[in-house]
Amino acid sequence: MKSKTELITRRKFLRDTALAGAAAIATGASLTIYPGHVFSQSVFPKSVLPQPVFRSMLNANKLARFVDPLPIPPRARSKGSRPSPQNPSTRLPYYRLEMREFQTRLHRDLKPTRQWGFEGVAPGPIFEVQGGQEILVEWVNRLPAVHFLPIDHSIAGAEAKTPSVRTVVHLHGAKTPPASDGFPEDWFQPGASALCHYPNQQDAAMLWYHDHAMGINRLNIYAGLVGAYVIRDDVETALKLPAGPYEIPLVIYDRSFDPQGALYYPVSGKPGHPWVSEFYGDAMLVNGKVFPYLEVEPRKYRFRVLNAANARDFNLTLSKSLPIYQIGTDLGLLPAPVPIKNLELFPGERADLIVDFAGNSGHSIVLKDESIEVMQFRVGHGSAGKDFSLPATLRPVTKLRETDAVKSRELTLVEYNTFGGSSLVMLLNDTHWHMPITEKPVLNSVEIWNLINLTEDAHPIHLHLVRMQILDRRPFDQFAFTMHHKLRFLGPPIPPAPNEAGWKDTVRCESGMVTRIIARFEGYPGRYVWHCHILEHEDNEMMRPYEVITPQQAARELASR
Repeated sequence: MKSKTELITRRKFLRDTALAGAAAIATGASLTIYPGHVFSQSVFPKSVLPQPVFRSMLNANKLARFVDPLPIPPRARSKGSRPSPQNPSTRLPYYRLEMREFQTRLHRDLKPTRQWGFEGVAPGPIFEVQGGQEILVEWVNRLPAVHFLPIDHSIAGAEAKTPSVRTVVHLHGAKTPPASDGFPEDWFQPGASALCHYPNQQDAAMLWYHDHAMGINRLNIYAGLVGAYVIRDDVETALKLPAGPYEIPLVIYDRSFDPQGALYYPVSGKPGHPWVSEFYGDAMLVNGKVFPYLEVEPRKYRFRVLNAANARDFNLTLSKSLPIYQIGTDLGLLPAPVPIKNLELFPGERADLIVDFAGNSGHSIVLKDESIEVMQFRVGHGSAGKDFSLPATLRPVTKLRETDAVKSRELTLVEYNTFGGSSLVMLLNDTHWHMPITEKPVLNSVEIWNLINLTEDAHPIHLHLVRMQILDRRPFDQFAFTMHHKLRFLGPPIPPAPNEAGWKDTVRCESGMVTRIIARFEGYPGRYVWHCHILEHEDNEMMRPYEVITPQQAARELASR
C-alpha cells in the first residue's frame, strides 16, 4: 500500500519520464568528494577503451495497447529421478532446464526480439512443487559465447579477464544449502551446468528463480533469465483458493526497444564505463508480452504478482475501483485478507492477490502503474466455474520476539557520487564486496538488523536463505548520523502496513529512515549474500556476503580474539 510522500529524486524522475539511458547519461569528475573513497575513472588506458554505442530508441507509447493475449508460462516437468545428495538411497525428482538464446515477438507490431530464456521462453517454465518435496534441478548454460548487452569491465567481478557470458541461478526466497543458493562467484560458462538441490522445507509461497552472476546480473535478467516457482502445502489447499485457470502468475517488468524490435539497454556515455545507476523502460511487459490483455470471467481470480524489473517500483491500481484483497506476501499467506486500493511493489517483491470481477460483465479493466497502462482484463458474460468465498482468516504468522534477538546490527546504505552528482557506487555498511565478511549470525539465532538509509532513494534489500519480518521504520537525522555516527530519531516508529505484516525476503528501505527487520537464521551454515535488489546497484558493489556459522564456530572465533 502506498504510504509515503515521495520526493522528486533522480530515480523518480527517471522512472516517471521513462527516459531510460538518455536521462542516466552521467557527466562529472572521476573522484568523489568523500575522504577515503577514491574511484579511478578507468583501469585501462583511454586509447584502448571501447567507445559506447548509442542507438535510436522506439517510442513504446506509440504501440497499440492490448492486442496480444497474456501468455501463461509453461509448467516445468520432471525428467525422471536422481539420488539425493544427502541420502543416496533416496531418489528425488530431477529437472533439467537449458538457458538458450531465442527470438519471439513481444508485441504484434514488433519484429522478433532476441532474448535469453530458460527452455527458450521468458519468463521460464513455472515450477509447482509440494512443500517438503525435495527436488534436483540441473541448470544448463547453452547460451552464446558473446554477450549482446553492454558489459562494464570496471565493475567488480566483471573484469575483462572473465568470460563474457556466464550464469548462476538463484532461487529467490528459498531456504537452500549454500552450494545451491547461487552464490554470485559460482558462475559457469556456456557448455557447463550446475546441479542444485532444493529441499522446499517451507510454507506455501511463490518464489522465483533468476540469474545471479557477479557483475552482469542486471544484463542477464534483462535478457530474460527469470521464472516463477510455486510451493504448495496442505494449509493453502484447505482454503480452496481460486485454482487452475483462475490462478494466474503475473511477472511484470519494463523494457526498451530500438526501432528493429531489439532490446535496448542504455550506456552511460563514459568510455569504458557503460554502467548506469538504474534502468527504466517505457514498455510494460507481463509474462513476456508488451501491454497484453487477459479474458476473464465475472468472478474472483487469484493473481501471483512478481516485480521482476531491474529498478522500477510499481504502484499498481485497477480501473473502476475493483475490490482487491492481498492474501500473501513474499513468503506466504497473511493472517487475514487485507483490502487494498493500490499495491506498491519493489523489485524482487511478490504479492498474492484476490481480484473480484463480478458485476463487470462486458467491461474492460485496466491495470496501471500510476498513469502507465500495464495490461487489460476483458470481463466476459458467463462463468464456467463455481466462485469461492474469501475466508476471514488465512494462516497464522507467529511474530518473532525482539527479546529473542541475540544481536542488533546497525548497517548503512550509502551512495557515492561524482562532483557532477552522477552515481559512482552504492555500498552496504560502507564496505566493498571483496572486503572480509563482517556479518556472521549463529545458526538458529535471531537477529535484528537496523538498515540505515543515507541515500536519497528507497532500496529493496534482500537477504538470501532467511525469511524476515518488518518491525518498523523510523525517520532519523541523516546529517547528525554522518557527522557523529549517532542515531537521532525525528519521529516515532512507523509499523509495517497490514499487507506487509507477513513473512518477507525483500524489504523496502525508505530514504532517511531506519528500517528494522528481524529474522531467525535457520536452515544451513555457510556463505550467503544480502543485497539491494535494484539490479544496477547490486552489480556495482551494493551486495555483501554474510556467513551463517555454527555455535562451535562462534565459540572458536570468540576464543581467538
